Amino acid sequence: MSLQLFFRESGAGNPLVILHGVFGSGDNWLTVSKLFTPLYHVFLVDQRNHGRSPHSDTFNYDALVEDLKDFADQQNLPVFDLIGHSMGGKVAMKFAAKYPNRLSKMVVVDIAPRFYNPHHQEIMNGFKSVDLKTMVSRQEAEEAMIPFIPELDVRQFLLKNLYRNTDGEFAWRINLPVLEKGIHQIGEALNNDIQISTPTLFIKGENSRYISQQDEIQIASQFLHSRIVEIPGAGHWVQAEQPQLFAEAVLEFLQHTNA
Repeated sequence: MSLQLFFRESGAGNPLVILHGVFGSGDNWLTVSKLFTPLYHVFLVDQRNHGRSPHSDTFNYDALVEDLKDFADQQNLPVFDLIGHSMGGKVAMKFAAKYPNRLSKMVVVDIAPRFYNPHHQEIMNGFKSVDLKTMVSRQEAEEAMIPFIPELDVRQFLLKNLYRNTDGEFAWRINLPVLEKGIHQIGEALNNDIQISTPTLFIKGENSRYISQQDEIQIASQFLHSRIVEIPGAGHWVQAEQPQLFAEAVLEFLQHTNA
């Protein structure tokens, strides 16, 4: 049975679906998406176990790909453009491999098709350091996270998952136990034998290490109509750190690349 994913939509024009990364939500894209809405009907989707979408004990890329297909079917989107950041980028790649006829163009943000070793343990420790039963303020939660996550911007990003439930108690929007159990799957590779013909833009942050020179060689061999753009002054969260430059690169690709 398909899940009813939470989403926000705005703008008018050809459909553009945006997928967030692990621990994120569609809300992370609210600001930059406004740069697309004059030209596109934008859908900001919360993937399963994230944001306001349903929780599920199943969490893997096969499920996330089927969630996206079901969502597109529910919204009557036979063909659409797709942006995916990090984990969302892996979902986009795997979706393009399985359902190539559903995509017009695709933008993959700061992630390569290769395998990534698990590297989220400190973030998990930061989440678990917060005692939801005793805390009385968001500031208290942030202070508990500092020993594990010293970067202020990362803490603030993660704490967007904190909210008060209907009982007035603090809770996480993400399904933390399931994400922790399945976190090793987040780095899963795209099958090396797969070649994708969907026109694809890979965007990398200048200060990020997620896409290496070796990755660029693999991208060129697997994505037959692809290009790579580096955004100066940006790390892994390219769209948040350099929103204007990011949007310009995306729109240049979507508007002027022949499908």
